[in-house]
Amino acid sequence: MLGSLLFIESFFLLLSAIVSLLYQDQAFYSLLIPSAIAFLLGGFAWYKTSKAPKSLGKREGYLIVSLVWVVFSIFGSLPFMISGEIPGFTDAFFETMSGFTTTGASILNNIEAMPKGLLFWRSITQWMGGMGMIVMSLAILPMLGIGGMELFVAEVPGPTTDKLHPRVRQTAKRLWGIYTAFTAMEIILLMFGGMNFFDAINHSFTTMATGGYSTKQASIAGETPYIQYVISLFMLIAGVNFTLSYFALKFKFKKVFSNEEFRWYISFVFAFTVALTAIVYFRNYTDGLEKAFRDSLFQVISIITTTGYVTADYLEWGTFGIMLIFTMMFLGGSAGSTGGGIKIVRVIILFKNSLLEFKRLLHPRAVIPVRLNHKAVNQMIVTNVLAFIVFYILTFVAGSIIMAALGLDLESSMGSVIACLGNIGPGIGSVGPVVNFAHIPDVGKWILSFLMLMGRLELFTVMIIFTPVFWKR
Repeated sequence: MLGSLLFIESFFLLLSAIVSLLYQDQAFYSLLIPSAIAFLLGGFAWYKTSKAPKSLGKREGYLIVSLVWVVFSIFGSLPFMISGEIPGFTDAFFETMSGFTTTGASILNNIEAMPKGLLFWRSITQWMGGMGMIVMSLAILPMLGIGGMELFVAEVPGPTTDKLHPRVRQTAKRLWGIYTAFTAMEIILLMFGGMNFFDAINHSFTTMATGGYSTKQASIAGETPYIQYVISLFMLIAGVNFTLSYFALKFKFKKVFSNEEFRWYISFVFAFTVALTAIVYFRNYTDGLEKAFRDSLFQVISIITTTGYVTADYLEWGTFGIMLIFTMMFLGGSAGSTGGGIKIVRVIILFKNSLLEFKRLLHPRAVIPVRLNHKAVNQMIVTNVLAFIVFYILTFVAGSIIMAALGLDLESSMGSVIACLGNIGPGIGSVGPVVNFAHIPDVGKWILSFLMLMGRLELFTVMIIFTPVFWKR
């Protein structure tokens, strides 16, 4: 299966090489050689194991899903190293893992100077990782239909897995169809606003993936208000459960607006935007109310959806403003979206379960279930959510302690860890919105790369591999 999946990466590397050829930059062979290597090794692996049993259980599913992200990142880092744009393997791997996991944390200090082919490859890693390589593979590779549900559950984010069709392969096709349609719409709207085709396609790839890689060092800060609003809209869409997007495209708006997670998601965006607009505007903001609102709205959507684009330096918004931004970094988008973080639905379940504890204290014999969308939530899901949030916080604390031990100050330690664990990109402190991760020690970059993977695959998928019970018969 890993051999078959390498064919997909080989194809996108080849596509990037064609882009390099069209723009006549110096990265053509830097992309063509890794494409050939991935194709040959993938073919060799597939040929040598083509007669192996096709049965696939949960254990194999978790292992394949975790390995494919690491393998893709190793091969994906080769173009940067061969071209000399990122000569060190640690930095190249960090940049590529950040791409595939849609984190958007970068070590580059002069993005505009990079060849167009490498910039396209950098963006395509996020577009592939946004919906997920396994989901893509289920849609186009018939052989992955066997045991596909195990792979689907292991990769798709959220405590519940919504299916748009009884067959998982058809669900994967529809998800990628919606994803591609929204990407195409954004490309058209960005070009309508004056953005050139290359920048439009790259920004659309990384917007819908909630990744945040830009072709500009200043991210979206230098773009027109129209383009900033368009990107805000599509970031908001990308943070919504794609099942709801499917209903919206079929004009079933009642199902969308009756969804409890969607209402909480919009409410969070509205509340944080109003609060930050007030903070920004009254801090002697000379650019007017509209600019204060636009910057606040953009940053709120970018952080909640874990996209990581920036139009302003939110570290200049005062202690209270930074605290609100830091709080949003833990929320994340909706379950079943391309966003990272804890996810809104888990926050809802945690909040409701905590409130119900007061009722349970007064009525210890009563069975009082947590309800979501007017339906009782299975107690196993509630337990899983609580365990996930506890483990998420513990991972954040442990990661922050390790980064502090490597020499980072407290703010930067916490900012770098939540930025990578939540797949956000920019953090606070020395990894804020106008700086990057280039100064992080190599050991720290490997730790943060691992946290990116954990965050993208929602902790348990990765950590279960490191438990003794996983390897017992």
